[in-house]
Amino acid sequence: MRFDLPTPDDETRPFWEGCREGTFLVRHCNACGEFHFYPRPFCPRCWSTDVEWARASGRASLYTYSVVHANDLPPWPERVPYVAAVVDLEEGPRVMTNVEGVEFDDLRIGMPLVVDFKALDDEITVPIFRPAST
Repeated sequence: MRFDLPTPDDETRPFWEGCREGTFLVRHCNACGEFHFYPRPFCPRCWSTDVEWARASGRASLYTYSVVHANDLPPWPERVPYVAAVVDLEEGPRVMTNVEGVEFDDLRIGMPLVVDFKALDDEITVPIFRPAST
């Protein structure tokens, strides 16, 4: 097992399978109507266990970010510089991610983004975000 890759479990496997298929999934609470992320078996707002997977639109806005120029923990030295970010999904949840496909000086809080997917190996594909075309 590689330590730098997510380890899907029974609760998160549908999310990782969705990413591999090019679909960003979030959890939706049927009791209160809220969407939430990270995947868990209950709603963090009302505690209901009546939750299901829902396809997210893939649209988001940049909430905050940091351009990482140094990280000495493997495998990050080969990946710097990169943008570590938090984005607000159109559905409401905030998600930690990376932003790619944009010059660092062009990053702006609130800029519209869209999800994309990056295969790390044959099993794991992660969601990243890129600037939305205007």
